Amino acid sequence: MTHPIRTLDDHDEPALLRDQFRQLLRYRALLAVGVVVGLVGGGYLALSGEDTYTATGEVQVRSATADPFATGASADKGINIGSERQTAVSDTVGTLAAGTLLKEGDDVTARKLLAGLQVTNPPNTLTLRFSYTGTSPEQARARAEALAEAYLAHRKARTEDSIENMADGYRAQLKPLEEKRDLLEDQAGATDDVSSARANIIVAISELSRKISELKALDTTPGYLNRKPVAPTAPTGAGLPMLLGLGAVVGLALGLLLSWVRLVFDPAVRSPRELVRSLGAPLLGTLPRERAAAGTLLAIGRSGSRLAEEYRAVAFRLAYDPSFAERRRLLVTAPRGDGASAAAAAVNLAAAFAEMGRDVLLVEADLRTPSLARDLGPAAHEVRPPRWAAEGGEGAWPTGARSHVDVPGSGAFALVAGAKADNVPRALTSAPVGRIVAEADRPGAVVIVLAPPVLSYADAVALVDRVEGVVIVCDPREVHRSDLERIREIIGASGGSVLGALLHPGRRRLGRVDRRARPSRRRTGSGPGSGDAAPNARDFTGDFTETVSLRTVTSPGTRR
Repeated sequence: MTHPIRTLDDHDEPALLRDQFRQLLRYRALLAVGVVVGLVGGGYLALSGEDTYTATGEVQVRSATADPFATGASADKGINIGSERQTAVSDTVGTLAAGTLLKEGDDVTARKLLAGLQVTNPPNTLTLRFSYTGTSPEQARARAEALAEAYLAHRKARTEDSIENMADGYRAQLKPLEEKRDLLEDQAGATDDVSSARANIIVAISELSRKISELKALDTTPGYLNRKPVAPTAPTGAGLPMLLGLGAVVGLALGLLLSWVRLVFDPAVRSPRELVRSLGAPLLGTLPRERAAAGTLLAIGRSGSRLAEEYRAVAFRLAYDPSFAERRRLLVTAPRGDGASAAAAAVNLAAAFAEMGRDVLLVEADLRTPSLARDLGPAAHEVRPPRWAAEGGEGAWPTGARSHVDVPGSGAFALVAGAKADNVPRALTSAPVGRIVAEADRPGAVVIVLAPPVLSYADAVALVDRVEGVVIVCDPREVHRSDLERIREIIGASGGSVLGALLHPGRRRLGRVDRRARPSRRRTGSGPGSGDAAPNARDFTGDFTETVSLRTVTSPGTRR
């Protein structure tokens, strides 16, 4: 094509994301397996696990103070709430709580007791929230309360121990001062220096005594149990509905992950956009799923045929394409396989051009297993070459007799059927083949060459330099991205260009007709050859949910 092919990188991120999501949805089996596994796992967790109950109590922590009602007194003086939270879950608190519970008949070890405890601190508060999870409501309440009270008792004992240690230190300093004071009292009135020293010692003794008194007067209340734990009325944790919902979500995520892995390692063409990018040419059309009439390849001429309308749309798209209109030569081939779909496309495109009033010559370049004349059946009968295609003389292929193929109600085209040859490359590159292809230079003439699959034989490559324009007919489920890239490189290196791709459904699905489907009356265009629109791409490809066909049906005389 003369115009550039726009790729997905040109500010097309939303379309790329939509396309990738559609590609993941191709693997519905993996998605279904993931959801089922998630539901089974959620149901198992809900039904196999025991019910648990959580009781919660709140403790407000405060520091020791001499006068809590004095102006400026602060309850958070010297409290590190993070350290207090660590103390609440320490083995010491667990041991105290286990001893209390043992007196009440609950024999539990400190380690097991602490395993069900969770202590949190609400932001910007001096509150510790004790949450205990047990197997029964009463057990959860009793153990949460025992742990909270054990923490308060441990903190109170720690504070009192600190006060006692400080008081003992002051008493140790006080004892030698009192002994020295008594000694100086025995020397009372001796000198002024003795009196002065005695007075200083008395002041020091008074200061130490005051400090001891202040320590004894401190309020050592460690905190308050603001909210006592109560027995819960319902089990905690997610119930069966929530676990099933979470299982479905996790399973769906697992299915998407498996689909993504499968997508990464899938070599097949996954979307029309990827086909366009790999082949470097537009998507001309997609063929609907339709049962062929017995004994003929021709869909053109059958009334109410959606397949015929699609072939007409592709023919009009090519007729007004600048690169094809200049040469009027077309090579039709497939990537691999038996080439049956390419043969059907070549025959119907020839019939569609004949409907447009063109002098069409269809050349079957398959010299290994020629079958086009046999497949056309009664529609093809030998005639003398027309004046515009006169060759003169009988001989080896392709200078032998030609066939005249009638298209019911649409006209006719000429056929040069293939014949088995001992040296296929020499036959395809012979001068008679060049003269036949050159018939497209006549005004109003079109030459269509049907070649074997381009990746199976080199026959198509031998003709590319003479025909130049190539249409690839392929099944999107069977062709690989590497195949399309290789075809583009081969044809480009041979001096030709890919005009576009024509997609068809897999042959295993051609025999299955959707009985519920009804012909759509949407039009493909406003000019001649427009008729029933092709069905949605999902009807015949499954994977190609977004058809980006570049076909354009234009009325005669309109220039693109």
